[in-house]
Amino acid sequence: MRELEEKIKEYGTVLPGNVLKVDAFLNHQVDPELMLHVGQEFARLFADAGVTKVWTVESSGIAPAVMTGLAMKVPVIFARKHKSLTLNQNMYVADVYSYTKKTTNRISISKKYVSQDDKVLMIDDFLANGQAVEGMLEIADQAGVQVAGAGIVIEKSFQPGAKELKDRGIRLESLARIKSLADNQTEFMPD
Repeated sequence: MRELEEKIKEYGTVLPGNVLKVDAFLNHQVDPELMLHVGQEFARLFADAGVTKVWTVESSGIAPAVMTGLAMKVPVIFARKHKSLTLNQNMYVADVYSYTKKTTNRISISKKYVSQDDKVLMIDDFLANGQAVEGMLEIADQAGVQVAGAGIVIEKSFQPGAKELKDRGIRLESLARIKSLADNQTEFMPD
């Protein structure tokens, strides 16, 4: 997706440890027009997949997931990272390690909003080692739902997450695929 790649080139900053900071448009300040286009692209890519719900993990995945749900006309569920007084029972849970924060979070989705008839599309802002999607897949297994695939805004193709998900048979659609972040430069995979 050229528009996304241009935003990354213009506003992305490469930090030590192969971290790409995109807080100018994706995960702190959000560019709603770009997120609308991201959602429309995921809706186009998964149009024939029979998606009934969009899932993500709070918080950076919420903007692209909501726009995807809007474009597909299906509800969006975000897995919560923190226990809430109102969400304390009848939950599906999984542990997810954050590469950038170096912490493990327990994510949860209420059983109330999940049906075994669901076919879910998982949306995430980044794919590096695949931990967020793996956590959602664990919840999908617990819930007995079908998985249509995973839509990733930015994939770090040089890290193992994409290969591991594909090896598991998960359909993966990434809108920007990064080959390298060497020498403070973002190099994209060829189309």
